[in-house]
Amino acid sequence: MTDFDPDRDSAAETALGEQWRALLARHAATSCAIDRELGEAFGLGVSEFELLERLREFELDEPGHGERAQALANTVHLSQSAFSRLVARMEKAGLVQRTHCVDDRRGIYIALTGEGRERYAKARPVHRRILAETLGSEG
Repeated sequence: MTDFDPDRDSAAETALGEQWRALLARHAATSCAIDRELGEAFGLGVSEFELLERLREFELDEPGHGERAQALANTVHLSQSAFSRLVARMEKAGLVQRTHCVDDRRGIYIALTGEGRERYAKARPVHRRILAETLGSEG
């Protein structure tokens, strides 16, 4: 951790504030573009796409397996309750499925369905284009 005293270095404090606001602006621009374009074309928002992408990554590492809900919740930057609602919506839409862990009935696994895999594959190029447009340069 850095010792930073804003009262002793007002120029550094101003620069940090400006960097923070620039980061927030880029995040907002990126999130809004993803929500708008993926929402219109594929019915996906930022969180839905992120969950599909994480599940696809886990699937590539271990084909035929889902991932524990607890591990996924830690990767999508949502509260536990928001994550649970997200999974429920996506399960209802047929994009993911939940199953109980064979070894521990309290554990829940989440896996992509065929529809989830297909929707992710179609949305991914649009997502990457948006990232390139909004994050591809430093300005």
